[in-house]
Amino acid sequence: MLFTVLTGLITSSLLIPFGKLIKTKWSFLLPLIPVVLFLFYLGHVPRVASGTNFVQHLDWVPTLGINLDFRLDGLSLLFALLITGVGTAIFFYGKSYLKGHPYFDRFFAYLLLFMSAMLGVVLSNNILTLFIFWELTSISSFFLIGFNNDNNDSRNSALTALSITGLGGFFLLAGLILVGNVAGTFVISELFEKQALLTAHPLYPLMVGLIFIGAFTKSAQFPFHFWLPGAMKAPTPVSAYLHSATMVKAGIYLLARFTPILGNTELWHTTLMIVGGFTMLFAAVHALFRIDLKGILAYSTISALGILTFLLGVGTDKALIAASVFILVHALYKATLFMVTGIIDHETHSRDITVLSGLRKVMMPVFIAALLAAFSSAGLPSTFGFIGKDLIYEATLNYQENWVIWLTALAVLTNIALVASGFMAGIKPFLGKLPQRFEKVHLPAPSMWIPPLLLAILGLVFGLVPGVIGDLFNRQAANAIFQADTGMHLAIYHGLNLVLLLSVVTLASGTVVYFINKPSLQKLQAVERLNSIAPQRIFTKIAGGIMQASDWYTRTFHNGYLRSYHIKIIIFAELLLAYKLWLSGPLHIDLEKLTPLTWYEVGFVAMLLGALYIIVTTRSRLTSVVSTSVIGYCICLMFVFYSAPDLAMTQFTIDTLTTVLFVLVLYKLPSFINMTSRWVLVRDAIVALGFGVILSLIALKVLQEPNTTEISNFYGENAYLLAKGKNVVNTILVDFRGIDTMFETVVLSIAAIGVYSLIRLRLKSSEKE
Repeated sequence: MLFTVLTGLITSSLLIPFGKLIKTKWSFLLPLIPVVLFLFYLGHVPRVASGTNFVQHLDWVPTLGINLDFRLDGLSLLFALLITGVGTAIFFYGKSYLKGHPYFDRFFAYLLLFMSAMLGVVLSNNILTLFIFWELTSISSFFLIGFNNDNNDSRNSALTALSITGLGGFFLLAGLILVGNVAGTFVISELFEKQALLTAHPLYPLMVGLIFIGAFTKSAQFPFHFWLPGAMKAPTPVSAYLHSATMVKAGIYLLARFTPILGNTELWHTTLMIVGGFTMLFAAVHALFRIDLKGILAYSTISALGILTFLLGVGTDKALIAASVFILVHALYKATLFMVTGIIDHETHSRDITVLSGLRKVMMPVFIAALLAAFSSAGLPSTFGFIGKDLIYEATLNYQENWVIWLTALAVLTNIALVASGFMAGIKPFLGKLPQRFEKVHLPAPSMWIPPLLLAILGLVFGLVPGVIGDLFNRQAANAIFQADTGMHLAIYHGLNLVLLLSVVTLASGTVVYFINKPSLQKLQAVERLNSIAPQRIFTKIAGGIMQASDWYTRTFHNGYLRSYHIKIIIFAELLLAYKLWLSGPLHIDLEKLTPLTWYEVGFVAMLLGALYIIVTTRSRLTSVVSTSVIGYCICLMFVFYSAPDLAMTQFTIDTLTTVLFVLVLYKLPSFINMTSRWVLVRDAIVALGFGVILSLIALKVLQEPNTTEISNFYGENAYLLAKGKNVVNTILVDFRGIDTMFETVVLSIAAIGVYSLIRLRLKSSEKE
């Protein structure tokens, strides 16, 4: 399993040096990658269908609990087959769709990266590894959504998608870490046994809330839904892949995977039912007002994701069976409709359903694919969508008695709107009279219309043999979510019952709505007037406030001036040290422990203060440097007076070196410096005096502490034994704390490079003034 995940990652990186070959004669190799991966996972279907799970463990960062653990069960296999199977269709489709594009190789590098990331998400058996791949899907989808980077709308859509999903990822990480710490393990298969511990924990609501935010943002649940319609600015292969079968279903996968871990509580089920129920009806109704084919498909996708969230919230065995089937149903018909939309846009350069009509006369195979997909979306008998819709109604009708009517009515209303929107996207552009402007439209390359036709035909075939398909692909997926045998077995016909009646009512009502509903630009504009209270506007205002706060913070704390950074660091250090001094209690000075002042100490302090006065008042850079060196040499003499000749020599050497370097650098700069304002001088003086006073108080405070010699004794005893050196200070710097010295040497080297660049600087005569 690790190899399948790494295949896309490695190939994606190889497209960088070999991109030119991929654009020409080697492009046929690209679709072979998902084909091979699909066949690999297809070969595991019989054994997984029999109840066998596969586990792979590789140590990665075991000290942090991060390992490359992979697990293939019914749920992960279903998603892996969707990722690679639909991916195969998209790769063939995209190869022709983007033929001749200057960034052809870059597109498929992003697509391969995304495919591998999605496989990593659904196969991971470690929640931290799952999160790493989760974030990789956000990053790769950012590049895919913003692929047309010369278009401002594409860039904004990519940023919006990354912002929303990235924000969700932040909360998800917190939730996953919390779950792992409470359970004592980050391995998903072990978390199944910790459900009672997790649900009884006081932090359970927080864990659930954090994970919900992560899942809802990725799967476009209200109020985070608005990023998905905006992401339709991406090329159609991206929309067909990311927004039908893969990325947006990552959140659904997460909820399904954690249902047996954090589910079976009122908080879990009620939240998912409310959020999913509102999202599915809200988005389905919105789809009826769209006139852009991608807009219709985007909102119907949001509605479908709401249905899946709703079913996971219902949480019964019948609901989980319905969810496992609808995941496959939706992927087949929605990927088909997206690819059909791409073909229409590619050939007619329009996606406006008020303009498109009669295209069946010039695109018959495409029309057949769209028709079959629309029928599956509507739940027409003999299609797989019919099975999926029946299962949804069966799940709502078998829920708690006092909720049956409300939940079933909600499902029926949603599906009626989805029937109409499916016909709008899949049938309306092909019926009617062919406009003159489209008479020269023709079929694209076979590699563009064959993939959607095959997926549409699969939707029909699966509907004719649902028992076989359910037993092979869906039963173990439902069992993995339910963590028990659901006893699932799909059939075409269950007799004349209420479920069948509701399906007929839905299909008939949806067809009526389709014929009655006349989408137009005026209706769309009327609906969009409500955007003033839409979640997108609220999030945009919040983002604007964050940007303003960030701008203020940057201008205030990161304005690029070294003196500004210095004074902020010093003020922060003063506050921190003053706070610690205040906590340590009153200061008592024992004058008897202080040695009396000598005349030469007073003289050198006076010399030091005089040099300091010259530094802060002179207008000459050279005078300032010389005065600074005087201070350094005075400190050297202080070390000598207090019997520290090694420190004195070190100070003397460093001070001399820095003085020489300063002179060399300042030789290339103007002779005089501009005097700052009096307020700045006063401010700097107060900060400097405060720092000096605090350090003096700390020095006096040290005198109150007991005189312990454990550390000095250790170094004195072990300097020669361990470091083979008789100079204790040298052994501390070079051996005992050699890593510190190494990094200090690196810092000095960087500073030397900077000094050298300044010495080599050649200023114009006008710049020297």
